[in-house]
Amino acid sequence: MELILKRTYYPNGTNGILWLGEKIIGPTIELPWKENQRRISCIPEGRYELRKRYTPRFGYHLMVREVPERSNILIHAFNDALEESKGCIAPVSNTCGEGKGIFSRIALARLVSLVYAELDNSKPVFLTIKSAS
Repeated sequence: MELILKRTYYPNGTNGILWLGEKIIGPTIELPWKENQRRISCIPEGRYELRKRYTPRFGYHLMVREVPERSNILIHAFNDALEESKGCIAPVSNTCGEGKGIFSRIALARLVSLVYAELDNSKPVFLTIKSAS
């Protein structure tokens, strides 16, 4: 499975649309681009493998593997990137500002269901991140 995240960069956050083929999965939010600086920047554009992950804090979510010069990059629920993210990606139901969205837990549950089904069948899942323009 190949997911595509098409990003639009803003000064206070990065908004994206997550695609599977020609189908929109939904919007995403992230920190603004600040040259891949740890904890204050979204991750670089590129292709990354996704893996399952569970923690008591975030529940079932996804790990983005082998991000250059970064570690523990996750896809998990949050609604305000500047307040709640340290470089991760959040699916949201709708965006409502730069790096801001609503109903992230609902959007994450839908994405986890889709991706875990592939991973449970031993099929790799990749995320390609690129600019929307």
